[in-house]
Amino acid sequence: MIREEGLNERKLVILKAIIQNYLETGEPVGSRTLSKYTDLNVSAATIRNEMSDLEEMGYIIQPHTSAGRVPSDKGYRLYVDMLMEEKEQELTDMREELLQKSEKTDQILKQAAKVLANSTNYATMISSPINNRNTLKFIQLSQVDETQLVAVIVMGGNVIKNKIIDVEEELGNETLLKLNMLLNTSLNGMSIDQINLGLIAALKEQAGIHRKVISDVLDAVAEIIHIEDDMEIYTSGATNIFKYPELSDSKSAQEILGAFEEKQQLAELVTQTLSSEENTGIQVYIGEEAPVKTMKDCSVVTATYELGDGMKGTIGIIGPKRMDYEHVMKTLKKLQTELDSMYGKNDE
Repeated sequence: MIREEGLNERKLVILKAIIQNYLETGEPVGSRTLSKYTDLNVSAATIRNEMSDLEEMGYIIQPHTSAGRVPSDKGYRLYVDMLMEEKEQELTDMREELLQKSEKTDQILKQAAKVLANSTNYATMISSPINNRNTLKFIQLSQVDETQLVAVIVMGGNVIKNKIIDVEEELGNETLLKLNMLLNTSLNGMSIDQINLGLIAALKEQAGIHRKVISDVLDAVAEIIHIEDDMEIYTSGATNIFKYPELSDSKSAQEILGAFEEKQQLAELVTQTLSSEENTGIQVYIGEEAPVKTMKDCSVVTATYELGDGMKGTIGIIGPKRMDYEHVMKTLKKLQTELDSMYGKNDE
């Protein structure tokens, strides 16, 4: 963003204060009013001098003699550009932080699956944390070019999704700012289930001529929120199955190993475990009770760990029906507690 020479930090703070005060009151803003609200710790006289400079530079105007100042179009433009710049930087910082956190989580979960397999001598799996509540935290629309927008959608647990949306005309920064404010004011903290037809109709009406953009954004939100799309499953110890004669015959072993290689059946196991509100502790499935058909000759023990903000994952141990249940449940409980503690289950 290009700023005039001489537009220093103090002038920017004063300009921002004038605009925010005028937006709230609709009344011209004077130096005495600003001296009460800004954190500059300077006199009203100094603020008057800075306001005179801002007026000369064309960022504010004095509608009447002896009255306060109001923002000019040039002032509004700078303010909107600064807002957009701040939001873009916030998203950039969030992405970098989440990328580092995600890489660290991957390493921890891979190592945890390996340690669990070595400790129990069974096959193990751990799913990455996913957002089980599917709540919306933030939506940011930005122009890519004349015909496309990118919608950055931040969900519970700070899961970030991007979606390109085609538009029929280029939208200005002010329009995007208004649409972003409309979306976030109406949808912040809501789950996908709460976004009903009545709410959608109201949003479209408020969007006016840009109702199609709002409709496309809501379609994008509904499209990208899928549990399976966000899930990674880390496995270890699948070959431990061969240590148990009742599972080591070619058919049983092949089916179990296939489930660990393809992981689709493990994803179904995780989805079923997380979809039940009661499954917050340890679950034991024996033989035919196993959610995965290829594991009907096994026992499957699962536990759910929580990271807060709706983020949950599943730990699973697969072994023979004659597994050491006491040791398995004790080990699972310990790992569940460690993961809960490590990621601050109660932190929001």
